[in-house]
Amino acid sequence: MGQLAIVFGGPSPEHDISILTGLLSERVLRDAGHDVAPLYWTRTGEWVLCPPRSEAKDFLEGTPRGATKLEVTLGGGFHTLKKGLGGGKPLTLDVALNCCHGGAGENGGLNAVFDQLGLPMTGGPSPLAALGMDKLAFGAVLQANAIPTLPRVALGAEEVPFDGPYIVKPRFGGSSIGIEVVEDLDTARALARTSVHLRQGVVLEPFSKGAIDLNLAYSTHPSLRFSLLEKPLAPAAAEGIYSYTQKYLQTDGLQAAPRELPAQVPEKVAAEAERLAGAVLAVTGLRGLGRLDFLLVDDVLYVNEVNTIPGSMSLYLWPSTIPAAELLMGAVEEARASFGRAEPAPFEPGAALRAAGGMAGKLGQIGQHR
Repeated sequence: MGQLAIVFGGPSPEHDISILTGLLSERVLRDAGHDVAPLYWTRTGEWVLCPPRSEAKDFLEGTPRGATKLEVTLGGGFHTLKKGLGGGKPLTLDVALNCCHGGAGENGGLNAVFDQLGLPMTGGPSPLAALGMDKLAFGAVLQANAIPTLPRVALGAEEVPFDGPYIVKPRFGGSSIGIEVVEDLDTARALARTSVHLRQGVVLEPFSKGAIDLNLAYSTHPSLRFSLLEKPLAPAAAEGIYSYTQKYLQTDGLQAAPRELPAQVPEKVAAEAERLAGAVLAVTGLRGLGRLDFLLVDDVLYVNEVNTIPGSMSLYLWPSTIPAAELLMGAVEEARASFGRAEPAPFEPGAALRAAGGMAGKLGQIGQHR
């Protein structure tokens, strides 16, 4: 058995939050007796092995002191950087806990790389990770399966089937980065042209003043379980948008953000949140340790978004009777058990090549039909 890699960082606007999630997960698992290797993916794409029990302040200037630089090859995995003629020393890893938020770390890109490395990784498989990061596609899947969700369209669509005010969101991204409330489409378009967070796409949703945010974490292994239902408490001046600053830029981080836990809502609302969460997981196939976000509008509960790699892995939402290490290891064990199952059976090797004939014939088919 190799070590369990804790992977965090990455080139994403959520880089710093990923560091905190990775360091927290490392402490939880190390304290529970697991052999872990904290792998830091730097802002510029390098990989390093961090010293055990590093602190957040150790990353203020970049790579922490005492870290070991790594190189990674698809055929050979992770090695310490080569020194002299002896070459680098391989890291013996057998599974990875993905703590990367946003960007390629969360959208399935990193999962695809680890597939090629032969290392099971949580947060996947890569096609489902991509679905979770694409707000427009995720909403369309819910609508197609009659799961209640607010209307959502891409900015640039010919028609917007709802009136303002609007919530403007990055199509790909999380942690409330880049989200704004605007009164009209002209303002939304101007924001799309000027905001660096909206360059990869913009979605519009109707803004409902007074809507209540509710969050529910899920764990799908060894069986489906749900956390306590959370109601984040954003200041009135925030107009209902729970911002990045309110979530993370506090001395004690996300765990100290104001909230009701459990949320003081009618029992039927809490039951409906679990029912809808189960429906979402069933139709999407999402797995692991994640979080679903809801909006309660005029006593109707809507699924808003899914976060397949939530901040602090949403460990703070679970009752104390469920150990945090158990939740993390459930996701790890599920990734290990399901690794490779999604690979299609290969067609007869060489059959298409033998049938193709010469390339001259293929080239001759181009441009024949006018």
